[in-house]
Amino acid sequence: MENKDREILLKILKHAQHAIEYTSQYKECSEFQENEMCVEATVFNLMQIGELSKASLSDELKDSITSIPWNQIYGLRNRIVHGYDGVKFNIVWDTIREDLPDLVEEIKTVLS
Repeated sequence: MENKDREILLKILKHAQHAIEYTSQYKECSEFQENEMCVEATVFNLMQIGELSKASLSDELKDSITSIPWNQIYGLRNRIVHGYDGVKFNIVWDTIREDLPDLVEEIKTVLS
């Protein structure tokens, strides 16, 4: 693995961990949605994950890690960036709660 890809994976890992941490105090999406600052911080991290995944990682690395849905990650980034008002909070919530922990574990495995 190239050093650049390793550095980008570490950044993605950091952003995923931050999003998980920022929402850890909430049990329901509705609670999370009420905290505008938390929503904005979390959405920023999701955008960063998408941008780094698309623009910064090598295609070779992405092709070799088929367990990570790179196109879906970038697709969420596009929905956030190009239509923030239309982003459904339950999708953001489900992504953080269900998908990011798997992403974190997969990246840790790749990095080890």
